[in-house]
Amino acid sequence: MIVVLKENVAEEKLSGFVDSLKSRNLDVHVSRGKSATVLGLIGDTSKIEPEEFLAYDFVESAQRVKAPYKQASRSFHPADTVICVGSSKIGDGKTVSLMAGPCSVENEAQILEVARAVKQSGARFLRGGAFKPRTSPYSFQGLGAEGLELLKIAKKETGLPIVTELMAINQIPLFDDVDIIQIGARNMQNFDLLKEVGKLNKPILLKRGLSATVKEFLMSAEYIMASGNERVILCERGIRTFDSYTRNCLDLSIVPFLKKETHLPVIIDPSHACGIRSLVPPLAKAAVAVGADGLIIEVHNNPERALCDGEQSLTPAQFADLSTILGKYAAVEGRTL
Repeated sequence: MIVVLKENVAEEKLSGFVDSLKSRNLDVHVSRGKSATVLGLIGDTSKIEPEEFLAYDFVESAQRVKAPYKQASRSFHPADTVICVGSSKIGDGKTVSLMAGPCSVENEAQILEVARAVKQSGARFLRGGAFKPRTSPYSFQGLGAEGLELLKIAKKETGLPIVTELMAINQIPLFDDVDIIQIGARNMQNFDLLKEVGKLNKPILLKRGLSATVKEFLMSAEYIMASGNERVILCERGIRTFDSYTRNCLDLSIVPFLKKETHLPVIIDPSHACGIRSLVPPLAKAAVAVGADGLIIEVHNNPERALCDGEQSLTPAQFADLSTILGKYAAVEGRTL
C-alpha cells in the first residue's frame, strides 16, 4: 500500500504518522519527491482500508499496490533511483554508463591491457569474470580469488570501479573490494543468495534469467530490496526462444517497460544476448536508442585466444569505434557517455 502526503508536511507530523504505522507492525519506506512525499507500507495491510488515511489532513491519497514487487515498483518509489559509484552515476537520465572488459580474467597482463584500453575509450567501469558459471564442467571456470586480486590491480592502476560476478554465499567475504556485484542469469532465482546480497552495502547488478518472465525478474529484485539493499541495477542479457540463429534473443522492449514500471536503472548486455561479435555494435546502438542507462560489453585484447566467449568479444579498437558512435547516439537525447 502507498500513502501520498501533501506538500510541506511538518516534520513532526510526518514522524508521528510513521511511528503510528510502525506500531501496526508495518515497515514504512519514505520516498521524498519534489512535489510530494510517498510512504510505502510493507507488511500485512489486508485489514487496513486506504480510505482511513484520508482522515489525516496532510494525506493526499492512499491506494493498494497491485504489483507484487512493491519496493521495485515506480508507484511505490516515483523518483528514479540513481546509483553512485565513485564519480559515476547510473540511472541519472543524463549519462550512458559503459562497463567493459573480458568475459574472464586470464592473467595480469591481459586485464591491465584491456583495462587501460577501455578506460581510454570512455568506459566508466571495468567488468571481468573471476568466478565463471559455465554450461560445460570442462570449460574454463575462471581464476577465482586470484582473478579478483588481478581486478584489484587493474582498478588501482586505472581507477575504474570493478564489476564482477558472485556465484555463491561463501564467496561474499572475497568481494569486499568489488564495487558492483553481479548476480548472473543462472543465479537470478537463487533466493538464498539474493537475500544475502540484500544485506550488503553495495550495488547489485541483477541479470535476467535465461527464460525468466519480467514478473519473475522483478520479484528477484524484490528479494534483494526486501532484505535491505535498494541499490539494484537490472540487466537484460537476452532470453531463450525457439530460434537459435543467435545465442539468445535480446528483449529490447523490456527497457521502456521497466523504465515505466520501476524506478531502478536498466542496462543491456549485447554480448551475451547475441554471442556474435558483429552483432554487438548494432544491438548496443539500439539499447541506447530505447533508453538504457548503460551497457556491459565484453572486450578482449586477443579474442581468438580467449579462454571464454572470444566469439562475442570486441577488440579494444572495435570498442573504441563503438564508443565514439554511441556518444553520438546518446547526444541525440541530450545524454553523454
